[in-house]
Amino acid sequence: MAQQMNFQAEVARLLDLMVHSIYSDKEVFLRELISNAADACDKLRYLSVTQPELLDGDDAFSIKVNIDPAGRTITVSDNGVGMTRDEIVENLGTIARSGTSEFLQAVNDDSKNLVSQIGQFGVGFYSAFMVAQAVEVHSKKAGAAESWSWQSDGKGAFSIEEGDKSSRGTDIVVYLKQGFDQFLDAATLKSVILKYSDHIALPIFVDGEDKPSNAASALWLKPKNQISEQQLKEFYHYVAHAFDDPAFSMHWKAEGRIEYSGLLFIPSMRPYDLFDPKREHGVKLYVKRVFITDKADGLVPHWLRFLRGVVDSEDLPLNISREMLQHNPMLSKIRQGITNKVLSELGKFAKERRPDYEKMWDNFGAVIKEGIYEDIDNRNDIAELVLAKSTYSDEYTTLKEYVSRMKEGQDAIFYVCGEDAEKLKKSPHLEGFIARGIEVLLLTDTVDDFWTGALGKFEEKTIKSVTVAAEDLSKIPEKEKKKEDEKAKDFSEMKELIAAMRRELESVVKAVNVSDRLTSSPVCLTAEEGDIDMHLERFLKKHNQIKVPSKRVLEINASHPLIEKLAKKVKEEKELSDSLKDMIWLLFDQAKLMDGDTPSDAASFSRRLDSVLQKVLLIRN
Repeated sequence: MAQQMNFQAEVARLLDLMVHSIYSDKEVFLRELISNAADACDKLRYLSVTQPELLDGDDAFSIKVNIDPAGRTITVSDNGVGMTRDEIVENLGTIARSGTSEFLQAVNDDSKNLVSQIGQFGVGFYSAFMVAQAVEVHSKKAGAAESWSWQSDGKGAFSIEEGDKSSRGTDIVVYLKQGFDQFLDAATLKSVILKYSDHIALPIFVDGEDKPSNAASALWLKPKNQISEQQLKEFYHYVAHAFDDPAFSMHWKAEGRIEYSGLLFIPSMRPYDLFDPKREHGVKLYVKRVFITDKADGLVPHWLRFLRGVVDSEDLPLNISREMLQHNPMLSKIRQGITNKVLSELGKFAKERRPDYEKMWDNFGAVIKEGIYEDIDNRNDIAELVLAKSTYSDEYTTLKEYVSRMKEGQDAIFYVCGEDAEKLKKSPHLEGFIARGIEVLLLTDTVDDFWTGALGKFEEKTIKSVTVAAEDLSKIPEKEKKKEDEKAKDFSEMKELIAAMRRELESVVKAVNVSDRLTSSPVCLTAEEGDIDMHLERFLKKHNQIKVPSKRVLEINASHPLIEKLAKKVKEEKELSDSLKDMIWLLFDQAKLMDGDTPSDAASFSRRLDSVLQKVLLIRN
């Protein structure tokens, strides 16, 4: 008896979106079902290396597409690994992937890019419901005695029961809706297969014909000049289970002590699991055209996890297990070869197609920068690829371009970290740098707090945060010359104010100094040389990695009218009044607010602000 079960909530939502999709290329459903069938065959071929009994005498893997005009069905069959009951429920009834909620939030009912986003998320099976009023799945696991049948109309529930399928593999039966009669024509199906699935390295037979409808050759083993752009695009769709077009492709054959072929792609859209904590890559490993695994940990470094494609080794043993792969020195050498190739190709990409490279960087730059922090051997080469916004212009700049524009007397590359580039431009820390025409990199990714310290130097230029107090800017003249009387101003009258501020703020600051960086703001907070960067500390505190924040240095702008008046008031009073104390604390909190931080004591901040405002109003009245 069939058991009725409800879809996971995310699947029900997804199916509703698919059913009501207005995506024009409905034919892509066939591509997705064929891709899944090919994966099932690849998995069994790998398992059969160590368990030949699973083949049961049938090692001729193929995919069949049959039509029943009377029943208005298309059936896609494979003789691959098949599924158990639990696997059917897990694979077709749930989405056990990170990013599910983000994915569903990003998709609107009327989104024309719906299928692109669904393919990007890797749930292409459900695309069948764009054309189907119902779908049946009949599957028998290789080596199992029983088979199982799954059925759904895509309206929130499915049924599953023991089936009568006698051969291993999976049959997917699509019951077409009205209006899709074109898919009941063999010529149409062969055209779709030729368009989307010609690269599948298994024969695809349509409607009982003896001749396959595809070339059934391993595309990655062909010479570059024998592969068209359309073939590359469709192979990417297959291997990445994606609907977007690749932004960039790399195709090469490594020869010598280790031989392997690679066909890798950079997606044009960011996968939803890009920042999943597992940081798994999307590159499939083959050995002599036999699929081994798509989860070969160590094949591709974590900072290249956005790559999609195939690597086919001639030297690894066919019977190698996934566990043995982790400790195989040959895999490490392939990994370094892949890394070197990708670095080289990305360098060319940046030089020859800068606008396209910048789009790619928007998607994957944050991940690539992880390599500077993690990959010591390739750190400097990765740094060559870095793009960043800066105070120089609204366009991206490389570190090399930054160095070429450095001012005379400037011996460091300066940067500031934050959440938003436009807000960073207004930071008081930048005032002295901007006044002197010194370019500052505006870094807005979380990883920026880490790779800058790990890299340390670029082309012998130290990389420094502008929030460090020790930076001496006096040797670089300001763009606009100061008036003679301002130049000659004696800041000795600030001594009493500095002493008073040090006493009052002793519990929260390390020191109070006259600033060399401020031109329009009255105050700012800086870190001492060797202290943790202020933005990084806020990030670590937010994630409970730091409990007690570090004390900072409070810098004051001795030329600011507010500071000048405050200095006179302090000089006039022998002891600090409550009003002056409130002013000093408000300046400290102002410095924190300007850095994107919050006052340590919101109630006290509110009371002091209220007190000062009342006094101002009383004076004016």
